[in-house]
Amino acid sequence: MNLKFLNKKKLFTLRNFRILLGVMGIIIVLFNDFFGKKEGFVEFLLLYFITVCVVVFHWLFVNIRFIINLKNEKTKTELMHLQSQINPHFFFNMLNNLYGLVDKDSDKAKQLILKLSDMMRYSIYEGQKERVTLQQEIDFVRNFIKLHKMRYHKNITITFDVSVEDETLKIVPLLFIILVENAFKHGVEVLRNNAFVNIFINSEEAQVCFKIENNFDIDEKSETGIGLENLKRRLILAYPKKHDFTHTIQQDMYSAKLTLNV
Repeated sequence: MNLKFLNKKKLFTLRNFRILLGVMGIIIVLFNDFFGKKEGFVEFLLLYFITVCVVVFHWLFVNIRFIINLKNEKTKTELMHLQSQINPHFFFNMLNNLYGLVDKDSDKAKQLILKLSDMMRYSIYEGQKERVTLQQEIDFVRNFIKLHKMRYHKNITITFDVSVEDETLKIVPLLFIILVENAFKHGVEVLRNNAFVNIFINSEEAQVCFKIENNFDIDEKSETGIGLENLKRRLILAYPKKHDFTHTIQQDMYSAKLTLNV
């Protein structure tokens, strides 16, 4: 990143230097043509002033564009870094479960391996892209839910309702999964009975809305919300003034709502 920045800075300096040399050459030629003529001195000053203004405005324009490009690159780099930090503990949990299933139920273990492989492939490759389709994210969440249903032996209630007008809408990858993963981690995995997770995804025109609610054990101590902080920061970078995220806790129920203007 530093090398790229230095190369750009070098090119920027050389370009401005060449422009300045050209302007100086023009001024010298004009000076020789008009300076000896008193009646042309005012015209020369006016032309000189216009030339200086053009150079200054050009310099400002190039510098502003240069700063904007640097800011965009910094934002893109930070987004990629945050996406790579998404907690992979789910995959470790699934691998532990697979170890126990290999001897008990080999057919089920094979199914889990295939689904887990698809999810890991998506997380590694598609998860590093700037944008993916809404349908891809929905499928990823759906596979996550299927894996959990296969994993648990207790009764859980899961609602997954999707109402989408345009499945090709492009969004930042791995946004929804943070909230879904938290719902299972702090709810389903902890509660022995009556655990539920309700997920709703809908889109209308260029707006995508994601809602989730789950119950949890109020006596269970939860970890700090690193995943939520990651999500909030990514939303600020990717959707400045184009998103709304709220989450609340009422007694033993957690709910969150995320709206994206894409």
